[in-house]
Amino acid sequence: MRILVTGGAGFIGSNFIRHMLSARQDCRILNLDALTYAGNLENLSDVSQDPRYEFVRGDIADPEDVGRCFSGSLDAVINFAAESHVDRSIEDSAAFIRTNVTGVQVLLEAARKQGVKRFVQVSTDEVYGSLGPQGRFRETTALAPNSPYAASKAAADLLVRSYHITHQMDVVTTRCSNNYGPYQFPEKLIPLMILNAVESRPLPVYGDGLYTRDWIHVEDHCRALELVLEKGRAGAVYNIGGDREEQNLQVVRRILQAVGRSEELIQYVQDRPGHDRRYAIDASLIRSELSWRPRVPFEEGLQQTVRWYQSHSQWVQGVRSGDYVNYYRRMYEKRGETLSALKKPATAQGTAGQGSRQG
Repeated sequence: MRILVTGGAGFIGSNFIRHMLSARQDCRILNLDALTYAGNLENLSDVSQDPRYEFVRGDIADPEDVGRCFSGSLDAVINFAAESHVDRSIEDSAAFIRTNVTGVQVLLEAARKQGVKRFVQVSTDEVYGSLGPQGRFRETTALAPNSPYAASKAAADLLVRSYHITHQMDVVTTRCSNNYGPYQFPEKLIPLMILNAVESRPLPVYGDGLYTRDWIHVEDHCRALELVLEKGRAGAVYNIGGDREEQNLQVVRRILQAVGRSEELIQYVQDRPGHDRRYAIDASLIRSELSWRPRVPFEEGLQQTVRWYQSHSQWVQGVRSGDYVNYYRRMYEKRGETLSALKKPATAQGTAGQGSRQG
């Protein structure tokens, strides 16, 4: 099986590539990534010499870059490539439209012309909008995105659906809840809070901190994607969730406890515009059709994630030397956080990260 993985140098994409190379000896992977701020080839340093793996630097919104990847036969395309952080989309949505919408159209057209057997669009539960205190998102829930990021992903999902209806393409869309685990860029909630907690820096929490998210370990997500790729129903949408709702403030407190720091480090900052109050996923469809279940309990997975960050200080230093530093200043300095320690070198006890959306 030869698979084109787009955005494979990012958090979920790199974990998926590692998972597939380990689980499937017959799997060959071509990784197309533009290496924007969150794309990091260090995420795949352990598989870079595997003869079944090949990397191509390129932009999914550029037909020429995409065309190079379709010059040989492909069995499947799985699209992780996306601008993915809500705060960045609020600052400037242009890049989100280009990558998340135009890029998906370019990929779909190339896959259609090449006759690729399966196209998997990796989406997000944020396309559904916000929930009240009760209920869960189902695959039939109306799309009601509340941020430019979510709107761009919803538009892509509809494009994918249209290619199935109009061109009879074999497509599947997945919508997952908040991921956490190793190699996540530290603009996201869990790695950001781990990094700050270990170094005794303020932990910025939006609003009252009571925003609720459904959390899933990235390895459970990767197992689900493998099943969808191989056995998913053409044209289907599958929700993927960890069945573990936690308020952001609860997650922050768990992290502080795990690293032995005081809750006095929590600093409430100005809430962001359009902040969805609650997400919760009903994943009963993928459970019943594909016999998938999450395996990693949240408490265990969070402890593993903290330990991973603590033992990968070199990875953290590499991330911090890039665009993330300037972004961090823009996002949190104006909300009152002290940033004097931002460029402090990570020690052997420092953390590294890539977790999930803060909300």
